[in-house]
Amino acid sequence: MILAIDIGNTNIGVGIFQEKELIKNWKIRTEREKTCDEYEIVLLTLLSLSGMNAEDIKSVVLSSVVPPLTPVFQDLSQSLFRIKPLVVGPGLKTGMAILYENPMEVGADRVVAAVAAFEKHGGPCIVVDFGTATTFDAVSSKGEYLGGAIAPGIQISAEALYLKTAKLPHIEIKKPRKAIGRTTVSSMQSGLYFGYVGLVSNIIEEIKRELGTKASVISTGGFAAQISHEVNSIDFHEPYLALEGLRILHERSRE
Repeated sequence: MILAIDIGNTNIGVGIFQEKELIKNWKIRTEREKTCDEYEIVLLTLLSLSGMNAEDIKSVVLSSVVPPLTPVFQDLSQSLFRIKPLVVGPGLKTGMAILYENPMEVGADRVVAAVAAFEKHGGPCIVVDFGTATTFDAVSSKGEYLGGAIAPGIQISAEALYLKTAKLPHIEIKKPRKAIGRTTVSSMQSGLYFGYVGLVSNIIEEIKRELGTKASVISTGGFAAQISHEVNSIDFHEPYLALEGLRILHERSRE
């Protein structure tokens, strides 16, 4: 079995693959202060509740956008599974040319998602990842990573309204019944929800225009299920795209 770990700013995605099949997956809250021992307890508990144990894991692959947690999970892999993990980063052959001006600047999560999207849907394609930040990544018909856009995530936008104003409350992010809000909360929800749909739609159209050809659009990430059906230009929703990408990179590294 392959253990795939995707360390994000808000959540850590964990998946167990039996060959190419994702048989189990979990989300763990990202806590930078947690120790290796504490994360070990969490993982062992999740495995045990699923009828598995540490000996079932034969390979570990991980990506991280939280640098302090990368060595924590490297140590965890060594101590818990006796396995040196494959870490997505500089020097790893992904099979995808990175055409960024400085390839070192591209987040591991963006590369992993782009690899999986191209593998599953071909190119050109656009990946929209609704995470802590919302990222837009363009892949050419040849499977080259072209670059993209980074926008504040919808949760960050909601937090900014609450933290940077004196009277606006902390709100739940959900679609309001009407765009014209009759309360402060419904007005904020309208601005956030419909405004975000507009932001996503517009950036996708701009990227498509620059690509100059028809492109598949794939959504993933925490808020993707909530927002994707509002954006007509999104063709596919892939909730486990990052984990799939990690599995693909693991296979390529073995080849």
